[in-house]
Amino acid sequence: MAPSGGLRYFAGRLVTGAVTLWVVSVLVFSAVHLVPGGYPDIVLGPASSPQVREALRAEFGLDRPLVLQYLEWVRHVLTGDLGTSLGTGEPVSAQLMRRLPVTAELAGLSLALTVLAGVPLALLAGLSRGRFGRGLSRLVGSSAMSVPDFVLGSLLVFLFSRFSLGLPVGGYVPLAEDPVANLRSMALPALTLSVFGLALVVRTGRDAVAATFSSPHIAAALARGERIGQVTRHHVLRNAAIPVLTVLATYAGYLMGGAVIVENLFSLPGVAQAVLNAINGRDYATVQGLVLVAAAVFIAINLLADFAYGVVDPRIRAGHRG
Repeated sequence: MAPSGGLRYFAGRLVTGAVTLWVVSVLVFSAVHLVPGGYPDIVLGPASSPQVREALRAEFGLDRPLVLQYLEWVRHVLTGDLGTSLGTGEPVSAQLMRRLPVTAELAGLSLALTVLAGVPLALLAGLSRGRFGRGLSRLVGSSAMSVPDFVLGSLLVFLFSRFSLGLPVGGYVPLAEDPVANLRSMALPALTLSVFGLALVVRTGRDAVAATFSSPHIAAALARGERIGQVTRHHVLRNAAIPVLTVLATYAGYLMGGAVIVENLFSLPGVAQAVLNAINGRDYATVQGLVLVAAAVFIAINLLADFAYGVVDPRIRAGHRG
């Protein structure tokens, strides 16, 4: 039996994701190897002799053609081996497992704050007939999008450290060690990282709710005597959820880039901080492995969003049949 159109669509998305991941692997490998100032320059310094520098390059296999180095790296990645840190000798996968929970928790809390605050504000603004709801959403959206993460984070660090407002401005406490202290240590970083997503959700959700609520089929449902709450749940939310899901999938990719700033600002030992340290130290294997995993997570999130579209609105699945 021939596969359905929806199955072909998702299979095509999987292929696209695999190709995208391969392109990312080529780009990140090329970038870290072609940037001026390699690992030997960082370790030995500019005063070292060319002979000593070449000996170190040979020790780590950096003297071979880049194509061969890339193919060997890909071969190891396909077996689950992300390589070994040039700086510490620690397997990159071990470093990833140690740091990933921190970044995952930061991203999860930020996403939760974005949804819990953004969706109600978007509904309030979209359903509001007066100026207050729309004005509030515009104020939140404009203010949040105009303040960069590093500015907001720096402001929070200053305020909470200067006036002792009760939350730590640096450091990390593992969740298993002390759940309450963990949430306190993650509160300001998660708030900092969630503000941009909040603005996106409020603006997108407000416009989607307002457009859906003013459509003819909503007017027809109200004319049939359906209550406003029922219309909102069954019609408005379903149609407005599609653009909001798209924004959240995009925001999930932004979280990794934003985490670089936030993790360093609040001294969180996460993946993004490790990537930045590895870039500064020209630690090729660590940069390549961690960036590749981050790209894979981003692609997986977008694939999950595609599946979510089909769950929220079955017409999307039907649109790709036969």
